[in-house]
Amino acid sequence: MNTNLALLLLLAPFLGFLFNIFFGKSIGKTASGVIGTLMIVVSFVVTIYFFGAITAQPEGIHISLFDWIQISNFKVDFGFLLDQLSVLWLLFVTGIGSLIHVYSISYMHDDENMHKFFAYLNLFIFFMITLVIGSNLLVLFIGWEGVGLCSYLLIGFWHKNQDFNDAAKKAFIMNRIGDLGLLIGIFIIGSLFSTLDYATLKTAITGATNLDLYWISIAAFALFIGACGKSAQIPLYTWLPDAMAGPTPVSALIHAATMVTAGIFMITRLNYVFDLAPDVQNIIAIVGAVTSLVAATIALVQTDIKKVLAYSTVSQLGLMFLALGLGAYEVAVFHVITHAFFKACLFLGSGSVIHALHGEQDMRKMGGLKKVMGITFITFLLSSLAISGIPPFSGFFSKDEILMVAFEHNKVLWFIASLASLLTAFYMFRLLYLTFFTEFRGTAEQKSHLHESPSLITFPLIVLAILATVGGLISLPTNSWLNGYLSPLFSKEVHEAHHFGTTEYALMAIAVIAGLVGIGVAYSKYIKQNQVPAQDAEITGFSKVLYNKYYVDEFYNVLFVNSINGLSKFFRDYVETTLSSAVFGLEKIANELAFQGKKLQSGSIGFYLFVFVIGLCTIITYLFLAQ
Repeated sequence: MNTNLALLLLLAPFLGFLFNIFFGKSIGKTASGVIGTLMIVVSFVVTIYFFGAITAQPEGIHISLFDWIQISNFKVDFGFLLDQLSVLWLLFVTGIGSLIHVYSISYMHDDENMHKFFAYLNLFIFFMITLVIGSNLLVLFIGWEGVGLCSYLLIGFWHKNQDFNDAAKKAFIMNRIGDLGLLIGIFIIGSLFSTLDYATLKTAITGATNLDLYWISIAAFALFIGACGKSAQIPLYTWLPDAMAGPTPVSALIHAATMVTAGIFMITRLNYVFDLAPDVQNIIAIVGAVTSLVAATIALVQTDIKKVLAYSTVSQLGLMFLALGLGAYEVAVFHVITHAFFKACLFLGSGSVIHALHGEQDMRKMGGLKKVMGITFITFLLSSLAISGIPPFSGFFSKDEILMVAFEHNKVLWFIASLASLLTAFYMFRLLYLTFFTEFRGTAEQKSHLHESPSLITFPLIVLAILATVGGLISLPTNSWLNGYLSPLFSKEVHEAHHFGTTEYALMAIAVIAGLVGIGVAYSKYIKQNQVPAQDAEITGFSKVLYNKYYVDEFYNVLFVNSINGLSKFFRDYVETTLSSAVFGLEKIANELAFQGKKLQSGSIGFYLFVFVIGLCTIITYLFLAQ
């Protein structure tokens, strides 16, 4: 029964993909959307069943479908592992995925290729489920590459715009760089332990006494590079903000609950590998903290509503990596869950605003929308409070855990993370105030058409806003259900619950005060002083550096893109030309020899006899001299 249900969980979205690709256009937009959504709901219902089954079966459910690869003593099965981590991930992948599908029925209704959109969404969820439930690294790699492919299809969905195509290619190529690291890590682990199966690998590592820590560290670092690509960490983060080119439901799906969390999932799944590489863990923590701060500073001055949320995602992922690097895997997972709630709500809320403004994304042309978009405003406000770390919203609990762990391990990293959190509160309420408060700054025609979004758009917002509000209850600082639920996964004991004293309360107070300061500064600038960000040409000083994202894209273009283009031009203009000349020169020689040789074929019998006699005399002379 478990095998059949696991196959239903996996294949329902794939069947939705096939149906919409082949028949979606003929059955109509609404029907294709409903069928695509129902397939994800089926997966969500099956996930709920497995959640209950895992509660009664803590060791997890192992399903082997067939032998896949066997070379000497190296064997890989194609199978599934449904345990606490995979089921927890599936809950928000399929649950939030279902809400995004519902949202998309209304949001994408005017698009002529709506059936294709739902087909790609279903395929995306199919590969994400594959990534999560795979019992070994090779099955994970199939899902890993699949979500990369689907992100390319979805980001470039509106392919008539060349900028969107470029963004899709950028995401695909930068992910391939990270994927090479993942492959190298997989090869090293397979070579060291002759297995890629999670359970077997964990037993081999935890039970061994003579491990090759050098190569394990190399493997861990290579795997981390793969995680950097998928989860947008420095230096492989620039693709994610450009991924905003896709329709807003795509942004919510990629940025909130699925693709960008794949790196955190992989590191958490292989926690027993990373525990043996403390130097790599330090690198992960440092990269995470720096990414969090850099992305937060960039978000301060962006004017595109989705770009602000995109850099916010990069920043929040940095906090998750900080927790991973400090060994607090369960804390990172906690923030993944709360982030999925409030970030999905924020992205879908931004889509509701864009929908009302007929495609406008510049916050300088918004304002005053709370008067006509009450539901969108309230849900956006609740999610903004959550991401800003204000109690009692979900983000407060998960951020507080990360900051406390950082303070215990490294005060510098704690300071960086705290500063990033303060900036988060500022830029999120900057976005909120510019979008929903003061007076509308758009055109008169836009103002005349302002309206609240349809119920299919507002219903997912309400559900996600509720989750963003109460989601932190799954892991209270003094009584964490989540920590106990995840404890069977880790080779070391999970991070202990905090025994609250003066230090802990002081840290909580600092975090809350920092969030309130950020909100207060934003209120002063954008409500009291009624400031509006300057136009692009008027931005100067360090703000211009931040607005242009530290010119990292330009640097990459000069260092990599232009150099590769220059190298290819050199080969085209010189190397290939030289080789072509050599090849064509040989052709000319052959043609000339043939042309001269054919003159000997005159048809004269006397000439042929003369040549025959000369040849015979030459042979006899050679034989005589050879003796």
